[in-house]
Amino acid sequence: MHPITIRQATSQDLDVLQQIGRQTFRETFSATNSAENMKRYLEEGFSGEKLLAELQNPHSTFYFAELAGTVIGYLKVNTGPAQTEAQSVSALEIERIYVLQAYHGQQIGQVLYNQAMQLAVQANADYVWLGVWEENPRAIRFYQKNGFVAFDKHVFMLGDDAQTDILMKLPLVS
Repeated sequence: MHPITIRQATSQDLDVLQQIGRQTFRETFSATNSAENMKRYLEEGFSGEKLLAELQNPHSTFYFAELAGTVIGYLKVNTGPAQTEAQSVSALEIERIYVLQAYHGQQIGQVLYNQAMQLAVQANADYVWLGVWEENPRAIRFYQKNGFVAFDKHVFMLGDDAQTDILMKLPLVS
């Protein structure tokens, strides 16, 4: 197998980001959500305008995992005011780690996670945090395996369905 490479996405990657974002979200959640709610969220959450604004936000960064030049997963991290919940300015949020279903079990998510942790260390973050859907046991286990613990909950709207995300945190030791 070719080595996985990680590269930062730019505004030039908008179409690729939109495609990988929609495909991985659909693969991950379509079986457990209504078609109407999925359609609405995919249109709104991954609209070109929304993604372009996120790509241009200096407090948000996207990274692609590539295999032989093909994007197979991605990471989105937020700092400061771009965080989806009010947290410390010295925190880093992992908003998204998604990998194409065909590449699950091949450590791609771990490679993207390691990139996020490297960014957190470089930023001198006090902690890393994230939200994960309470009905996504695979992701919950992944983050627990990496040392995250639950500290709160919040509501995530998928179309008209109010879903509960578990907020998880990993303190970083200097």
